[in-house]
Amino acid sequence: MTPWRWAGARVLGLRVRLLLTFALLGVTTTAAVASGSYIQARTVILQQAQDAAVASLTDQLTKVYPIAQLPPTQGELDNLAQRLSDREGFAVVIYRDLRAQGSDSPELLTPELRQNVGDGRIAWQRVSFEGEPVLLIGTQLKFARPDGTSRSSGLEVYSVRSLVAEQQSIDRLASLAWLTGGLSLLLAVLLALLAARGVLRPVRDLGRAARRLGEGDLSTRLTVRGADELADVARTFNDTAGTLERQVGELRRMESDARRFVADVSHELRTPLAAMTAVTDVLDEEAGHLAGDAGRAARLVSQETQNLTQLVNDLIEVSRFDSGTARLALDDVDVAAAVTATLRIRGWLDRVRTELPPGVVARLDPRRLDVIVANLVGNAFRHGAEPVSVRLSADPDWVTIEVSDQGPGLDPEVLPHVFDRFYKADTARTRSEGSGFGLAIAWENARLHRHGDRRGSLVAGHRPGGGAVFTLRLPRDPADAGGDR
Repeated sequence: MTPWRWAGARVLGLRVRLLLTFALLGVTTTAAVASGSYIQARTVILQQAQDAAVASLTDQLTKVYPIAQLPPTQGELDNLAQRLSDREGFAVVIYRDLRAQGSDSPELLTPELRQNVGDGRIAWQRVSFEGEPVLLIGTQLKFARPDGTSRSSGLEVYSVRSLVAEQQSIDRLASLAWLTGGLSLLLAVLLALLAARGVLRPVRDLGRAARRLGEGDLSTRLTVRGADELADVARTFNDTAGTLERQVGELRRMESDARRFVADVSHELRTPLAAMTAVTDVLDEEAGHLAGDAGRAARLVSQETQNLTQLVNDLIEVSRFDSGTARLALDDVDVAAAVTATLRIRGWLDRVRTELPPGVVARLDPRRLDVIVANLVGNAFRHGAEPVSVRLSADPDWVTIEVSDQGPGLDPEVLPHVFDRFYKADTARTRSEGSGFGLAIAWENARLHRHGDRRGSLVAGHRPGGGAVFTLRLPRDPADAGGDR
């Protein structure tokens, strides 16, 4: 995982998501409740103030109702405005072009308000005057006729009342709503931390147990706490780990038995094979004097005895790799000379094209290098096509040997399995000269060479011009692991 992806995973981790979820839920709930409460309380406060002002104005107007004489004089307008004014507000009285003395704020009266009052209705409106909220209430007085009836007088009366006290109450409600929201957010964060701690602790325990189990500690178990879903997960993990431990233990036992069986059988076969080899040596000397089927049978027995001997030796070598007892016998080796000796001993020197620069010295196991090169070159002769090439190159850290041929190469289906034991590219070939262990042993011998974190490798591939190529890379100074016993 890259650092950016790791940081993103940490930022969007379960703890952060729980905190965000609880905080969002707390803020949303608090905002909804506080906003609803604030709007409702604000409406109630203003409605009460408005109703009280209307009731007060109506009560005051009953004392001057109805108007007995029209049009009123300026003095009557001033007297009416004075009687309708009190400490909670003042009155504005208008009759056509006349205005009551002291009504110095006619600009408060909006056209909409005057239109509604002119239509004979009681109207009210909230406006702002000098930065303070003000409630305007207007109505039209009635004129008493001689017959006892009344009509609209055209005399407009407006009550101007301050809403500062109500605004202060509303501001206190808003502050209380903000305080409640902040406390709710803090409570939501605390609850989220507690919930995250309760949820993440078993999740972290499960993660650590899974890592230990993946690293091979099959005895890993979780402590089951409670009876919730996380406890069910812990119990399921324990059951799975127990089943896996039993199955892996059984597989390991069977694998150990199989390795021991192969090793025991291989060692037990060495003694009779030694006797059979001595007999085949005699048969080889006499095969030329035997005619017909007897000669062919003698040569066949000799060849099959050699093949069986090679198979037993390969099985013994494989059993050493499986049991971890294979060791390197390191020496300072002239790689070019060692490869040349391998080709000369097997009679391949004239058939192989070589690029072996002298002076390449590395600390290797010469016997295992001989096995690797012999297997690769022999495999090229059997399954590829001549000419076969061996090329050596080196740098301060690695020695590289490439063995290539001009054959058809390796099929894409074969390439992933070319180093598997007993694997044969042609499944129709039930019998062949090889045992199916050659490339597997070469691969194991390559990996046996290591120096620190550098390990030898053997890779199969294709040449650009056709044919297979096997690339062997060995560290030039592998750690001395002791002699091969």
